[in-house]
Amino acid sequence: MRLSHMTWPQVETYFKGSDMVLLSIGSIESHGRHMPLGTDTIIPEHLLEKIEKKSDVLIAPTIPFGACQSLAPFPGTIDIDQEILYQFCRQIFESLYAHGARKFVVLNGHGGNIGIFTRLGLEYEKRGCLVACLNWWLMAWDMNPAWKGGHGGGEETAAILGIDPSLVDRSEIGGDLKLFNLTENLKATGFRSVEYKGVSVDIIRSTPHVTDSGWIGPDHPNTATEEWGREMLQTTADYIVDFMEEFKKVKLG
Repeated sequence: MRLSHMTWPQVETYFKGSDMVLLSIGSIESHGRHMPLGTDTIIPEHLLEKIEKKSDVLIAPTIPFGACQSLAPFPGTIDIDQEILYQFCRQIFESLYAHGARKFVVLNGHGGNIGIFTRLGLEYEKRGCLVACLNWWLMAWDMNPAWKGGHGGGEETAAILGIDPSLVDRSEIGGDLKLFNLTENLKATGFRSVEYKGVSVDIIRSTPHVTDSGWIGPDHPNTATEEWGREMLQTTADYIVDFMEEFKKVKLG
């Protein structure tokens, strides 16, 4: 049930019987040399298509942009300032709240957006609402630890392969991940993390100063398969449908 496809009287009727709305958000950013910039938006949109077939929850239009500060130097990345994105999303929440939404389910495809919805969740709880932020790639880890992945690695590559294999440039999937260490003993282990004497420390750097490819994680993209992606996406979509049915039972004060 897509908000953008409905008339206002249909929406009015919906909110007389339900207070839940599903909103997805992604990003346009580098995901390695082999993956499309819209990975974080394409995957939630595909999940929504599956969810819509099994759920009667109102689905708002997807927000395609996200906060991508560390990846901004890569060509094509569109970085929305966190405060601007917060204010934009708050206006969406405010409009839906005015029409009757009290339970907001956010299907999120990008880690940089999490803080914004934490902020909105605390704000709207004070107004008698609940905000559930479903970070699909983290949820998938819990469903099957074998699916655990990083940024632009096997997990996300599998998801895109499961949606449209032509979107993955297999010729650009290279060899081992190469991270740029700060010194011989300050070894990069992630976007921000550096290991020194067995202890992880965050040293903030833009992603091109950590890796020249844009993907980071323990799951090499060459491990991804279409079968993995299709199973993971269907499992995730089915879980979200079940979650929302349970979330409907929550009684708000």
